[in-house]
Amino acid sequence: MTETVRKKWPWVLLGAAAVLLVPWMVVLALTLPDSTEVGNWPLAWIGLDVLMATGCATTALLGLRGDPRARLTASATASVAVLDAWFDITTAGTGAPLAEALLCAVAEGALAGACGYLAVGKEWRTARR
Repeated sequence: MTETVRKKWPWVLLGAAAVLLVPWMVVLALTLPDSTEVGNWPLAWIGLDVLMATGCATTALLGLRGDPRARLTASATASVAVLDAWFDITTAGTGAPLAEALLCAVAEGALAGACGYLAVGKEWRTARR
């Protein structure tokens, strides 16, 4: 196996996973029920917030130390914030609950944007200086 092939296989597998997820999404769209009762509902929501808080804290600590791994935790935290916003909005009722979810989504979107900026920017280096 050539060096080029060795370097590319993870990217090819990732692309294949993306393609294979399309029919799976179709199956889900056709078979999932419109509603369901969920056990441990509070635990699910609190878990997302624990992940977000842990990501913020870890990113802050690493960033303050000038550790480049802050980019990784910032990226993960941005993903969790977007996920939280998505579930807030898609599971909210109408009226006040939806307005509250949208307001929370604005805050989570701002957090995701800030974390995305930290993940791709050079700001993590400045904290050490």
